[in-house]
Amino acid sequence: MERRVYQQMEAVEDHHWWFVGRRAVIGAVLDRAAAAAGRPVGDRRMRVLDAGCGSGGNLGLYAGPGGVVGAGPGGVFGVDTDTGALGQARRRGYRGVAVASLAALAFPDGTFDLVAATDVVEHVEDDLGALRELLRVTRPGGHLVVTVPAYQWLWSDSDVQLGHHRRYTRPQLARRCRAAGAEVIRASYFNTTLLPAIAVARTLRQRRGQAMAATELEATGPLANRLLRLPMVGEARLVGAGANLPAGVSIICLCRKPAGAVVAAGVR
Repeated sequence: MERRVYQQMEAVEDHHWWFVGRRAVIGAVLDRAAAAAGRPVGDRRMRVLDAGCGSGGNLGLYAGPGGVVGAGPGGVFGVDTDTGALGQARRRGYRGVAVASLAALAFPDGTFDLVAATDVVEHVEDDLGALRELLRVTRPGGHLVVTVPAYQWLWSDSDVQLGHHRRYTRPQLARRCRAAGAEVIRASYFNTTLLPAIAVARTLRQRRGQAMAATELEATGPLANRLLRLPMVGEARLVGAGANLPAGVSIICLCRKPAGAVVAAGVR
């Protein structure tokens, strides 16, 4: 991904509708899973890895109320390939971050109770290998949560700017997770309400041969940003109630590593 895009993400991820909405959806999925397991996501005994953490916008979500990154027997850790983004995460106060790629995570097998890869595996040419590596560092019985962009027919110059290799359908992502050795608990589309508008805008731009003068992050003004948060937050409530949405611009998949499973390192 281009460095300037990382810089744009760092500048807006705390308040931009897309990041706020995605955190709401991820939080809803994890809260529901935690309630079913009888254990809060923010439990300090848990060890959590945010693989592809960027500048740390999601680390607070995984730390939970009062969570201290890297503290105690549990803690929240992050890895990314961009040193500038990790520097921003450290300035936020997150100490447990380091440089690493999904090709080789420098953690022993079964280290983490929860591994998150949010809009990461589409950046990796060998996505199956990346999923295997993520699952390798997940403890047996632990969870892996993955988000990706949906539908190859939505491919645009935005995907090129972001360094994507592909977009997915929900069945495709579920199959890849199963092929990596995961048990898929649930998979849902999200950003459903805005799918028609986003599809029309991208299709018209592509047909007219209009290159993006700015990234989609830059193109959202303050008023539009406030309005666009509303449907995403509403969708998070539906997902938190157990609904799997039938279509959307993105997909979330929650997996479990089977107890007793041994997953080989995925990318070499």
